Amino acid sequence: MTTLLLISSVSCLVAVNQASLINRCDLAKVLHQEDLDGFEGYSLSDWLCLAFMESEFNITKVNENTDGSFDYGIFQINSHYWCNDYKSHTENICQVDCQELLSPNLLSIINCAKKIVSGTGGMKNWVKWRLHCAGRPLSYWMTGCRLA
Repeated sequence: MTTLLLISSVSCLVAVNQASLINRCDLAKVLHQEDLDGFEGYSLSDWLCLAFMESEFNITKVNENTDGSFDYGIFQINSHYWCNDYKSHTENICQVDCQELLSPNLLSIINCAKKIVSGTGGMKNWVKWRLHCAGRPLSYWMTGCRLA
């Protein structure tokens, strides 16, 4: 009986953890629907690489930085500049609560990411994109994905 209870508890934890992850091809479809393919010159593969390098496709990832700011969501958008987390000083350029960037519908985080990419530096604003995605062949990120 104890073993059965333990297995049930672990199953619940795994389900909760997996619920915050989005499949690569499902993310590609959403990004395509929101017109990110070619947005400011970046391909869907750029966006997928960014999302994986920043969060491993984890929609609800939150990371605390050494300066006291936090990074939110699949693109790890920083609270110091882009959203309001009510914990640290913010410029809140995207005019959004940081918690909204964790929403499974992804619209708030996509709109904020568009604002970031439209500004100075584009995707270079993300260090992990510069280190792992920029200037590399990325077409494999779309392998097996159907957008229709």
